[in-house]
Amino acid sequence: MTPESPFFLTKIECPICKTLNEYETIRLGAYTERDRDTDFCPTDIVWRNPRFQAYNPLLFFTATCTNCFYTREFGNSYKEWKKDSYFKTYRLKVVKERHLQTLAEADSIIKMIGKEFDPKRHPVETAILKLILAIIDESFNEKSSDLDLGRFYLRIGWLFRDMERGENPNLQAVKGYLIEIDNKFNNLKSEIEKTHYSAKVLKSLISNQFDDDGISAELKSLLYPVRDKYLTEMNSLDELLSLVDGKIEALELVASEHKKLTLGSSGDEFMAGFHEHSSFYDFLSQLASKWEGIPLNEKSALEYAVNYYVRMYEDGRNVGEGNQQIQALYMIAELSRRIGNYDQAKEYFNKTIRSGQEFIHKNRQDQSRTALAKKILELAIEQGRENLAKV
Repeated sequence: MTPESPFFLTKIECPICKTLNEYETIRLGAYTERDRDTDFCPTDIVWRNPRFQAYNPLLFFTATCTNCFYTREFGNSYKEWKKDSYFKTYRLKVVKERHLQTLAEADSIIKMIGKEFDPKRHPVETAILKLILAIIDESFNEKSSDLDLGRFYLRIGWLFRDMERGENPNLQAVKGYLIEIDNKFNNLKSEIEKTHYSAKVLKSLISNQFDDDGISAELKSLLYPVRDKYLTEMNSLDELLSLVDGKIEALELVASEHKKLTLGSSGDEFMAGFHEHSSFYDFLSQLASKWEGIPLNEKSALEYAVNYYVRMYEDGRNVGEGNQQIQALYMIAELSRRIGNYDQAKEYFNKTIRSGQEFIHKNRQDQSRTALAKKILELAIEQGRENLAKV
């Protein structure tokens, strides 16, 4: 890790195969989100270090074992899994058995996905594949979490949207490097200019000393050989600095060619395919023929997400009253609107507005509790109007 890296390493022993993995963990403040979409998808993400601009933070949302490809959300519950008695007692045995059984299959979908990871060349695609593995491993539980499955599919939808709305992520990576090269190159030119100035000042100081009328002619005569040596070395230094200037000009030409080749192209050559597959969609289609829970685009990912959110809401166990309930209702409504299920969206927008108004009125003396509900209520009213136009 370099000092400028936005990551630090976290060691976790895989609960399935006992491999000790080191996962990149994003440092606090490594990037900023300038806005969010109406389904809370972060937009306009800016990394402090521009060379990482190609990376969507969701690439690090999950952690995958390098040996057996077991994948879980990379949160405190996973980091501290050894202290989680419920997980070790009621979940681990079944998940381990089913994961290893699937991994051992001749045409294992886990292996198919895991071997295609390539975070440098295909960061967004790798983030999607990691989330798919997390969904598969969550489905191995005796009672899988509808909330987690909904959240994972939602994030896959966000990643598909990121691919569609933005430019080629590989081109973004090159641009990040170009920005870093520009910054370092400008620093180098600035230091060389300072060296030029310092050499000029030194040469002037030496000349002034030997021309000083306060020094006797006898001493000057004695020092003339030293002056000549100074001038010889200073002239040699000037020649070296002139060579350096020439190299800087040559580097500027190379940098200009680099930018032209990168920014002057459409970027299509960077996305000819996905590894040996004709496209990422083609690879996902192959996976979908083996496992029915594979989303092929943003809409299908959001369809899976909304179905799990509805199941979670109807089950009621993972939805608390107040803000959590209002947010769950809104997510069902907004995701339904986005996939074109306008009648269901209308139903849940109305539920969101009604629940939000009741909660805000009931807690009108406590602004800290009602702040989020007010924000969601405003979104529900706005998006509900747009949905009515569709209905």
